Amino acid sequence: MEIARVVAPPLRLAWCPASRRWGRRKGRPPCPSSLPGPRNDHAVKRPGSGDAAGGRSVNGAAPAPAPAEAPAKAPQRRQRRGPHDVEDEVWGLLRESVVRYCGSPVGTIAACDPNDASPLNYDQVFIRDFVPSGVAFLLKGDYEIVRNFILHTLQLQSWEKTMDCHSPGQGLMPASFKVRVVPLDGDDDVTEEVLDPDFGEAAIGRVAPVDSGLWWIILLRAYGKCSGDLSVQERIDVQTGIKMILKLCLADGFDMFPTLLVTDGSCMIDRRMGIHGHPLEIQALFYSALLCAREMLTPEDGSADLIRALNSRLIALSFHIREYYWLDKRKLNEIYRYKTEEYSYDAVNKFNIYPDQIPPWLVEWIPPKGGYFIGNLQPAHMDFRFFSLGNLWSIVSSLATSHQSDAILDLVEAKWSDLVADMPMKICYPALEDQEWKFITGSDPKNTAWSYHNGGSWPTLLWQLTVACIKMNRSEIAAKAVEVAERRIANDKWPEYYDTKRARFIGKQSRLFQTWTIAGFLVAKQLLENPDKSRILWNNEDEEILNAMNRMTDASNLKRRRGRKGLKKTYIV
Repeated sequence: MEIARVVAPPLRLAWCPASRRWGRRKGRPPCPSSLPGPRNDHAVKRPGSGDAAGGRSVNGAAPAPAPAEAPAKAPQRRQRRGPHDVEDEVWGLLRESVVRYCGSPVGTIAACDPNDASPLNYDQVFIRDFVPSGVAFLLKGDYEIVRNFILHTLQLQSWEKTMDCHSPGQGLMPASFKVRVVPLDGDDDVTEEVLDPDFGEAAIGRVAPVDSGLWWIILLRAYGKCSGDLSVQERIDVQTGIKMILKLCLADGFDMFPTLLVTDGSCMIDRRMGIHGHPLEIQALFYSALLCAREMLTPEDGSADLIRALNSRLIALSFHIREYYWLDKRKLNEIYRYKTEEYSYDAVNKFNIYPDQIPPWLVEWIPPKGGYFIGNLQPAHMDFRFFSLGNLWSIVSSLATSHQSDAILDLVEAKWSDLVADMPMKICYPALEDQEWKFITGSDPKNTAWSYHNGGSWPTLLWQLTVACIKMNRSEIAAKAVEVAERRIANDKWPEYYDTKRARFIGKQSRLFQTWTIAGFLVAKQLLENPDKSRILWNNEDEEILNAMNRMTDASNLKRRRGRKGLKKTYIV
């Protein structure tokens, strides 16, 4: 069924040398009136680049004619003196990273290091990277930038996307976008601003960002709950955008599982790291986005089938993850004793996992109290690595049960020296080393052992850890992690990630003044001061899902014949 789409006209703003001011070119569509509001004065000019209203894209576009004003001086970086000094500095840094489009703030660039001569794509606005920035602004009461970000990225969703004569499905959100200032119709005297999105066709590895649309839905809900402005999510174009993302994710395929099947590098871990298949991070975000979307969708006749499919997927997905991804000492012992090559409907080893797959490190590492969701599950394959974001967001989204959520935090406490150590928090544990690193990463020099995505420590994960801890009434864990970060993160100039097993060194290719490091720290501090505000991000346990789960769990413990006559309703699990 074709979905009617409301698309605003292209956004254009022209510089007129004669009048020396920005204005709308005659005969060209103006910036859409759907984005009202005064100019936010939180953006500060970065050294070497102007803001969009000053004639240059803040993220490195070609310069345009600018008013004859004295150039802004580079802001002085202040040394850390105390907690309040650090927070003041961090807010200044976050505001410096703001990107403007047609005079309005629309996002934050990935990194804001004035000494970085080769920013690559770190001068773009990434959807996943902006989420902690957006949450920080929401908690501060600055709603305009988040509203603009939501609506402008929605417009990019409808762009035609092609790579090597192939176009992905409708509903795909870009990984990032950049504001560029270009000559208007070949006239060098008049320029216009354009948004230049990247859907993965320019990314390293050419991988489409599966998580972008999921994060967009999560942020949209947070905006409505925090600001009280539900008019944005009720707009026709926003409702259509939500449905397009859902249709893309819920589309039928060859897979027998309710989990999303994705390629390597399609989420925060955006390089080859052996997570292709059904990675936990994607499943946790998928589950959260489904719950958020169901909450925001307006009831109408055309949505009935979509909502039925959504509800069915939620039940199947929650059962599948809770039942088959969960690992604790008892479950590990059960896998250790698995029989293989079982052919029956009541097989215990449903995925034909060979016990010899259990890595030696895990036998000694798993604590007597605590557990976690494994990183991936496929036929004859379990990825036993601990992935922080997937486990933390499973708590936030209630994909994990209350018992499992507490067990995950028990494991974080028990393995503090491995997962936090000198800087929170490991993106995954343990690292791939030696031959395993060569085969799985393709000898990636950026993902060597205990670096970057291969066991590196990422301070931005502080905010997800904080939300999860507050939800489970264990905020002291997050407070301890924030205290660890405060000891050095400001003096280290807010790195993107840290290297070594205990996170002792700044990452060898880590960008400094990384925006989501800055924003993640800010959000953690804000939420610890006002824990109730974390409710804009988490999902409560759904009673309907819980009841269906109980029925399915009871049924799975019985010996069932092929017809499954005891079940009134079946779910694909």
